[in-house]
Amino acid sequence: MTTHEIAELLKVREATVRGWIHDQQLRAIKLGREFRVAVRDLEAFVNANATRPPEPDGTDEDRTQ
Repeated sequence: MTTHEIAELLKVREATVRGWIHDQQLRAIKLGREFRVAVRDLEAFVNANATRPPEPDGTDEDRTQ
């Protein structure tokens, strides 16, 4: 995924996503001048920053939206 796609998905600015990458909080691969993030790395980042553990039944959807 691109930084733009991640920013849209998480409703943050691209600069925020690039900051996470720069701070090594979010794993990415640099291809030329662009960064790419694997879906599994984004999922790991989101899970690591969640306020509670995932649901045991695997249905960890956001019920507030």
